Amino acid sequence: MPYPDENVSAARLQSYYCDMHIHIGRTSSGQAVKISASNNLTFENIAVEASERKGIQMIGIIDCHSPSVQEDILQCLDSGVMQEIDGGGIAYRDTVILLGSEIEIRESGRGAAHVLAYFPDLRTMQEFTGWMAGYLKNVQLSSQRIYVSPLELQQEITARGGLLIPAHVFTPHKGLYGSMADRMSEVFDLNGIAGIELGLSADSSMAGRISELDAYSFLTNSDAHSLGKIGREYNRIDMAKPSFAEFRQALQASNGRRISSNYGLNPRLGKYHRTYCVGCDSILDEGSDIHDLVRCPYCGSTKLVQGVFDRILNIADRTEPVVPESRPAYHYQVPLEFIPGLGKSSMSKLLDAFGTEMNILHQATEAELAAVAGEGLAASIVMARNGTLPLSAGGGGSYGKVLR
Repeated sequence: MPYPDENVSAARLQSYYCDMHIHIGRTSSGQAVKISASNNLTFENIAVEASERKGIQMIGIIDCHSPSVQEDILQCLDSGVMQEIDGGGIAYRDTVILLGSEIEIRESGRGAAHVLAYFPDLRTMQEFTGWMAGYLKNVQLSSQRIYVSPLELQQEITARGGLLIPAHVFTPHKGLYGSMADRMSEVFDLNGIAGIELGLSADSSMAGRISELDAYSFLTNSDAHSLGKIGREYNRIDMAKPSFAEFRQALQASNGRRISSNYGLNPRLGKYHRTYCVGCDSILDEGSDIHDLVRCPYCGSTKLVQGVFDRILNIADRTEPVVPESRPAYHYQVPLEFIPGLGKSSMSKLLDAFGTEMNILHQATEAELAAVAGEGLAASIVMARNGTLPLSAGGGGSYGKVLR
């Protein structure tokens, strides 16, 4: 059955900033969910941060399968702090939360990969939790391995009206292409894939070397493990309003809804962009043609962690990237926290003046920024906005650096 907002005219669509991959660290009762995430990443704290500081209008919280997280959600609903909305999702002030889950898949003879599943409402998520509990060792925790085939998992998600999106697909740490398969079609029914999350070390052009991805909308999400990382990467999505039903249509590029812009790190800043040598602790540099190396050119070690760029070159079925005309622009944008010299004091002044980080990045002029934070920081923020700050490449789990 269609949700009420599915037939809204394209003339009434607006653009919304959206980050669809944010983790829960702990519940309000102290129950651990994502072990590697910050303890202050609770369901309500994430909503407050996204709405009041970041200015992000739709978020995906992807550990909502956890029964303890569901207790927090119910408390927020029962208290009236949040409300379930028509079209699917939970509203907190100007931000809508979509309920998601990150799940680890694996098949015999293959590495592991992570996928994201989103559902329209808490009831459906609770039903999914009930099914998953029979195939996980600990349903309370995030990103747990499920002991069913990827195809069976896909069928369970889509049968419940959910959306399945492979997560950070190119990373060597639990990316579908990075650690599991050369082609997504080896693992899933391509017709049951709702979209693709690129991950921090890849962009649309890099993904354009693999032809089976041409049909999908791309998402750039933060995969935030702390409140500060929310909005590190995000999307602009054209919808009638933020909701699950509208998000589904945007992924399908249906009825005028669409992903209209991706905002992400320059891939060179990503933790897994280039191949890394464990033996000598070296990131093999941009000028190296190293995508098929088996030994480090510096020390001869075979202990190499293949980077995203090199992995894509290895499995590409095109010599040059093809970016469909329908693909939105990918904007290289350095997050505010990466900018040298932008400390807590300056950030507080900017937030007092402009309200949210999205306003600082997208609305304030250089002159307005300079009046608050000085000409030097204003120039750096504009360069971060435009993706023109000089960078060094990341790899082996370490971010690249801004060199300015």
